[in-house]
Amino acid sequence: MKYAEVLLNLPYEASYSYIIPDKLEEEAIFGTRAVVPFGRRKMTGFIVSVTDERPSGDYDLKSIERVIDKTPVFTERLLSLARWMTGMYFSPAGLNLSMMIPSGRRESEVSPFYEPSSFRAIEQLSPEQEHALSVLRKGESPVYYIFGVTGSGKSEVFLRRAEDVIREGRQVLYMVPEITLSEQLSDEVYARFSGRVAILHSSLTPSQRLMQWHGIMAGDVDIVIGARSSVFAPFKNLGLIIIDEEHETSYKSGSSPRYHARQIAEYRTKAENAVLVMGSATPSLEAWKMMQEHRICRIDMPSRIGEGRYPEVVVVNSLKEKRNITKELEEAIRHAIKEKRGVILFLNRRGYTYNYVCSECGHIITCPNCSVSLTYHKREQRLVCHTCGFSEPLVSVCPECHSRSLAPRGFGTENIEEEAKALFPYARIARLDTDVAESGKGKTQEILQGFRDGRIDILLGTQMIAKGLNFPLVSLIGVLNADSSLSIPDFRAAERTFDLLHQVAGRAGRYRDDGFVIIQTTQPFSSAITATAENDLETFYRKELHEREVTGFPPYSRLLNITLRGKSEEKVRIASEALWEMAAAMEENGGYDDIEIFSPSPCIIERKAQYYRYHVLLRSGTASLLLRFAHALFSSYKVPSSVYMEIDMDPVSLM
Repeated sequence: MKYAEVLLNLPYEASYSYIIPDKLEEEAIFGTRAVVPFGRRKMTGFIVSVTDERPSGDYDLKSIERVIDKTPVFTERLLSLARWMTGMYFSPAGLNLSMMIPSGRRESEVSPFYEPSSFRAIEQLSPEQEHALSVLRKGESPVYYIFGVTGSGKSEVFLRRAEDVIREGRQVLYMVPEITLSEQLSDEVYARFSGRVAILHSSLTPSQRLMQWHGIMAGDVDIVIGARSSVFAPFKNLGLIIIDEEHETSYKSGSSPRYHARQIAEYRTKAENAVLVMGSATPSLEAWKMMQEHRICRIDMPSRIGEGRYPEVVVVNSLKEKRNITKELEEAIRHAIKEKRGVILFLNRRGYTYNYVCSECGHIITCPNCSVSLTYHKREQRLVCHTCGFSEPLVSVCPECHSRSLAPRGFGTENIEEEAKALFPYARIARLDTDVAESGKGKTQEILQGFRDGRIDILLGTQMIAKGLNFPLVSLIGVLNADSSLSIPDFRAAERTFDLLHQVAGRAGRYRDDGFVIIQTTQPFSSAITATAENDLETFYRKELHEREVTGFPPYSRLLNITLRGKSEEKVRIASEALWEMAAAMEENGGYDDIEIFSPSPCIIERKAQYYRYHVLLRSGTASLLLRFAHALFSSYKVPSSVYMEIDMDPVSLM
């Protein structure tokens, strides 16, 4: 008789032993999934070992009921990775395997607004591309970073190096932050890599994804193109990982296990003797510091291909302006339309206004489920929460003072669309934000294609139009309320603002030398604003790194954010205080000198989807000490009933 050790998708670390019935002996092998009884239910388990010896212990063993897979769906390497993630991200190995392997569960990582660079081969490389490729081919470092402006041709360098690695008989992973592939792009990919391609993203059905998965495991695939979760692809002979737009926060998972794809890629390159190549026009501060310390080989590509150049950027102080589109921006739009050039207006806030306020008592209408204000959507005459999705009809009476003096404040994309149509009645204007994208299938591509073809003069939108889109006709970009993200109480606020503004500015002048950007802001002297205007990345990174060093935040430290949530605020507060007290006692008595424990406090968004949220932040100069301390803490701390704990190592946001 044979026995199987099985991992289950459970919220704690444990493995279970089962009898393998005689009829299933040939099927129940390492790497396959099986249906097993667990208590009163049946679960899908992952067979991680098979033995002839009965496990020790005086208890009855149950039998595997059936085997799901005809061939293995995970390898020893993926199992080792799943167990490493347990130590790094505090998530059980069974949960990690369940998340890796194609199934019914999938986390959304697809945006319909990102268009990856063309995969069609370019005949003649620029001198900078030739240099970058020659450095990569020397192979003197395991990790490279191509620091190149938008439009410098980084993608072609990535793909040439991928072709080299494939010729050597090894496989390639090409990661992008978001992926929506049109048939045309798919054709380019398949033609360039002789059809030996797998495209992994969340729009695939589980069966489609599993088919791609088996092809990768069998070695029938040379290159995998995918978003965040593609980092777990079961390569037989991985030689190269490419991370395009390395700075993007979408590489970090928003639910457990809260892994970062860059960290997983670093682990896999070491474990599988591969090479990691990253690239961006705006590297993360973590990557920038590693380049400074020569832990990553930096390759510069400072020039755009062809006639394109970084646009002229003008900063307009909108502090005393009475309208949303300033006179300077209005005149620039009129000139661009006259010259038959495309205009992009960017505002990272959808809806008509972002507050609905009583002018008598100052009360702001807030979401009953979250501690955020409701956004006014004029077309639907509704107030909507952009955090949990709650909506209600427009109220006419203040719930506090019963006045009827309620009015919208602030402005969103709907408001700007209305103002633009009044100022430019003959212009063809389209708005593209989540509300429009979800209004009908194909609406997004219809608008983007119309703008690309010149049938739309002004494209107004949120962050979804800021990155990854190439429009040859665009000469003017207007950024409204550029400093809205600077006021967010998060240590990464300036970095995120700079990244977004620089990427937005990168949409202009990609194919011409007449690109023009107007940034409207109430904080014209902010480092993020001035660095964008002057195209001075070096100064911005130097100042921001100094700020981080003085305050002790990443990349000069490692953080672990522990969030406790529950429907009773008192229970959550008491639980967070108990956790903090236990951590403080451990730190004082256990010789953890380099651990700093921040006292418990409500999260910035204190209430979300009816759950109150408190967090305790841990900080240390080294990841190993922080992880060791946290594992010891969690082994002793018992989370109270009705309270849930979320653990986030290296958080990208403290919201």
